[in-house]
Amino acid sequence: MNAYIVAAVRTAGGRRNGRLSGRHPVELGAEVLNAVVAKSGVPAEAIDDVIMGCVSQVGEQSRQVARFAVLASKLPETVPSITIDRQCGSSQQAMQFAAQAIMSGTQDVVIAAGIESMSRVPLGSATNSAEGKTPMIDAIRERYGVKDFSQFGGAEMIAKKWGMTRDELDAFGVESHRRAIAATNSGAFDAEIVPIAITLADGTSEMHVKDEGIRWDVSLEGMAGVKTVLDGGLITAATSSQITDGAAAVMIVSEKALKEYGLTPIARIASFMVTAGDPIIMLEEPLFATDKALKRAGMTLNDIDLFEVNEAFAPVPLAWLKHTGVDPAKMNVNGGAIALGHPVGASGAKLMATLVHALRARGGKYGLQTMCEGGGQANVTIVEAL
Repeated sequence: MNAYIVAAVRTAGGRRNGRLSGRHPVELGAEVLNAVVAKSGVPAEAIDDVIMGCVSQVGEQSRQVARFAVLASKLPETVPSITIDRQCGSSQQAMQFAAQAIMSGTQDVVIAAGIESMSRVPLGSATNSAEGKTPMIDAIRERYGVKDFSQFGGAEMIAKKWGMTRDELDAFGVESHRRAIAATNSGAFDAEIVPIAITLADGTSEMHVKDEGIRWDVSLEGMAGVKTVLDGGLITAATSSQITDGAAAVMIVSEKALKEYGLTPIARIASFMVTAGDPIIMLEEPLFATDKALKRAGMTLNDIDLFEVNEAFAPVPLAWLKHTGVDPAKMNVNGGAIALGHPVGASGAKLMATLVHALRARGGKYGLQTMCEGGGQANVTIVEAL
C-alpha cells in the first residue's frame, strides 16, 4: 500500500523572544492543524490520528501536548493524538509513523505534525540538570568514557574529522541566508506558510508570514566577526541553527482515502528508515543513514533531484556533501536552519513542507530528507513529487 501527502504546511519561523513568542505553543499547533485540514480537503471527522513531535515536553508543552492542540483546533474531540520525541527528528518520525499506519492498512488519514516554542519552553527545560537529574547514568559514562554527550562538541568533532575551516563554515552560513532571501523574495514559501496573527509591541496586529531569522544584510565580514561557541573551536552562533518558535503539519492518506474524498496528492512517501550510531560525535549519522536508506529503496544519489539536510550546525550538511559528493546546488535550495530556524520538534514536518513544494516548483521527481538527532540517530525520508 502507498502513503500519500495531500497537504504540507508550516508557520514562518519566529526568532527567540520574537514575533511568535506571544503565541502559546498549543495555539501554534492548532493553527497548523486547521490549515492542513483546510488545504487537504479531508473532512475533519475522517482523521484517524494526529502524531505530533515535540522535544521539550514540560510546562506549556507538557501533558501530551498534541491532545491540547487538537482540542484548541477546529478538529472534533473524537480525533485522537499522541506526542512523540525523537529529538530533532521528532516530527520527521511522526511522518514515518503516519506512513507506517497508512501502509499497514490500519488507518487511512493521519496528520503528522510538530510544535516547539523555544522562547516559552527553552531547550533543555525538561531536564533538571542543575540538580544532576539527567538520564546520563554512570553505566553510560563508563561505556563511552565521557561525562556527558554534547551536540556542540559533536559538531566540532565533525568539523575536525572532515578538515573544515572557519572560512568554509562561515561561507556556508552566508549561502544559507542568501538562498533563504532569494526564496522569500520569489514567493517560494508562499504555498507552505500558514499566516499567524500576532500582536506587536505597540498593540497593533498583523500576520506573521516571513521567516524572522533571515539576515537580510548577511555578509562574510559579519560572519567572520562572530565569536566561536567553544574556545578554540570553529562553530559560532552564526553557523548554528537558530533557536526558533514554530509548528508544521503534513496530511498523509491512503489510496482509499484519495478516492473516497476526491483528494489530489502532492507527493508519495517512497521509502524511509531510521538509524543509530555513535552518540559522542552524534550528528554524523545522517551520512550513513542516507547510504542505508538509498540501498534499501533500491535507489542511488543520482535518482534524487533535491535534498534537505538539516542545518543543525554547518559541519553536518558540509560533511554530508563531502561524504556523498552531491552537487551543493541540489541541497537545501531554499536555505536551511541557519537562516530559517530550527524549531526542534517541528523541523521534520517543516522541512518536508519545503521539500515537497520545492520539488513541485522545479518539476523534480524524488526528494530525500535527513535529520541529525541527539543521541546519534538519524531519520531519512524519500518522497516522490506528484
